[in-house]
Amino acid sequence: MPTPAPRARLGLGLAAAGRPAYLTLGRDVDLPGDRSPAALQTRTHELLDAAAALGIAHVDTARSYGRAEEFLGSWLRTAEPVPFVASKWGYRYVGDWRRDVAVHEVKDHGAAAYESQLAESTALLGPWLRLYQVHSLTADSPLWEDRPLQHRMAGLRAAGVELGFSTSGPAQAEAVRRGLALTVDGAPLFTSVQSTWNLLEPSAGEALAEAAAAGARVVVKEGVANGRLTDRGTAAGSPLAEAARERGVGVDALALACALAQPWCDVVLSGAVTVAQLESNAAARDLVADLVADLAAEEWVQPEEPAAYWSARSGMSWG
Repeated sequence: MPTPAPRARLGLGLAAAGRPAYLTLGRDVDLPGDRSPAALQTRTHELLDAAAALGIAHVDTARSYGRAEEFLGSWLRTAEPVPFVASKWGYRYVGDWRRDVAVHEVKDHGAAAYESQLAESTALLGPWLRLYQVHSLTADSPLWEDRPLQHRMAGLRAAGVELGFSTSGPAQAEAVRRGLALTVDGAPLFTSVQSTWNLLEPSAGEALAEAAAAGARVVVKEGVANGRLTDRGTAAGSPLAEAARERGVGVDALALACALAQPWCDVVLSGAVTVAQLESNAAARDLVADLVADLAAEEWVQPEEPAAYWSARSGMSWG
């Protein structure tokens, strides 16, 4: 029998492209010079053009990604075809377009933040916005108990914009299950979830499988672990590096292929900040059909304890 076509497809996330600083390895190499708004808008448009040429038709952004929504909106005015556009509310960008600030974004899941950020996202993305997500829904979010806010969000869903949420931190599985159980007027509030899953941090996998079985869209972010699962973050000669070399691809492509191969996954986001990175990431699609994902997890990389993984991520520098 022929191998079934993989369920998941590659998307493009703009977290690293819409602001001058981000926590990923080798950013000074990727963006060695001008990081002005004009330069990063040009860079974002180049990435979006390359994504379209590669057949990547899902683009993810957020209010806190600097000016990424603005850059995307200006590109969409002439885009053909138009991709599926998702954004997020719940964090504010406060970095003032600098790299040396102590805090780059601030979390706020209150009703006032929702109203103001929805207005901002709508002004920039207008008719193209298809999915609006709560950014990093965790156990301490006031949204869980704010029924009036939940009803206002349900009104957006009734107007034709799908609702979802993203997760972060060592308790992602709990947040996934709790978020998808939240209902308004007897219907699930959220029909899409975006979580970190990669070979180093696969702990949300079982909950994401449950989400897919319940009919939710499942989107994977940070598939290369902020650069740790790339050639620059993986030791030469390691099992993962050797497996990638044998297949003629970068470590990034193999890591993303492992995410694409998960039977519960719908979209895996590339966080590329250069066209070359995006093209390298896209090679993952050619590996999926022959890839046994659980073999990769067991034999190529030793997963980390979630608390250790997220502690290491928090310690990364915004470069």
